Amino acid sequence: MRKQSLAFLENLVNTPSPSGHEARGQRVWLDYVAPFADRTYTDAYGNAVAILHPGGSPRLMLAAHADEIALTVNYITDQGFVYVRKIGGVDAAITKAQRVTIHSRRGPVPAVVGNVAPHLTKDDDKKPPKIHDLFLDLGVASKKEAEALVRIGDPVTLSQGFERLRGDVAVARAFDNRVGTFAVAETLRLLRERGPRLAAEVCAVSNIMEETGLYGARQIAYSLAPDIALVVDVTHATDYPTVSLPQYGDVRLGRGPTITRGGCNHPEIVDRLESIARQRRIPLQHETMSSHSGTDTDAIFWTRGGIPSGLVSLPNRYMHSPVELIHLGDLEQIPELLAAFAASLKRNQKFKVRI
Repeated sequence: MRKQSLAFLENLVNTPSPSGHEARGQRVWLDYVAPFADRTYTDAYGNAVAILHPGGSPRLMLAAHADEIALTVNYITDQGFVYVRKIGGVDAAITKAQRVTIHSRRGPVPAVVGNVAPHLTKDDDKKPPKIHDLFLDLGVASKKEAEALVRIGDPVTLSQGFERLRGDVAVARAFDNRVGTFAVAETLRLLRERGPRLAAEVCAVSNIMEETGLYGARQIAYSLAPDIALVVDVTHATDYPTVSLPQYGDVRLGRGPTITRGGCNHPEIVDRLESIARQRRIPLQHETMSSHSGTDTDAIFWTRGGIPSGLVSLPNRYMHSPVELIHLGDLEQIPELLAAFAASLKRNQKFKVRI
């Protein structure tokens, strides 16, 4: 991967961006993408947009969500221990005994998630914890000391950062879905630097609050009113022990991004992506869905009477954990695919199901 792009990815992943508190991560994204755009802006809730070739047609939206799952301060005991609520799909069982950072109004506050030693726990009590069982230890001795550092509503993130594990396999706590916002930013860079003559207006979007309800995608899809949308997110890699391939499909690290068929994925968009991938020799894996994709595509495709949409996903092992694993080679293919799709669009082109 290009040195500057890898540095951007690492910075983006390491910058805390809890759902509903994305401003710091959005600033990193905007600073990187601004040189490749004709215009950038943010809206009332912090969705960030970078536009290339304004006034072109059709209007293509490349969207990915900026937020990560997290915790939030909910209650402080007289002894200064902090109880939490979850922001998004947090697994309480793997959150115990982790180092965390509380993002207070005065700056970061380090803490740990308490974990009772096995010597002090009866076998009957060894059940998976619920979120309300978790408590944070700030190293203080009273509620007064704790309240001088944090307050109710402060977000909390795990402290693990980006690391290359082996070769092109990397690990981090929040690839979901900073890899998506990375990919749409890199797409704009490729289009700007390679300079193909675009018919389309290309809008790269880093949207907010996906993990808590697809809210940012609903907002920006309505206000931006794109003619076409491509969504980038992560998907479950299933190439490790205990995962049922008949149930969840066969998706592997290092075999390329995935394209999803069915539901919110417009068949003409899917066909175009597959055709471009064949022409460019971009390896693709395939997924299917039943009622919903679990991504922003679900919110975007039905907006304003229906926006032709497609979902491109990055295989990700151990999703919603501190040790999410991806293959950087898979990630590099996504901007290549999206840029080629954007360049293939003809003036005023529309996508419609053939009947």
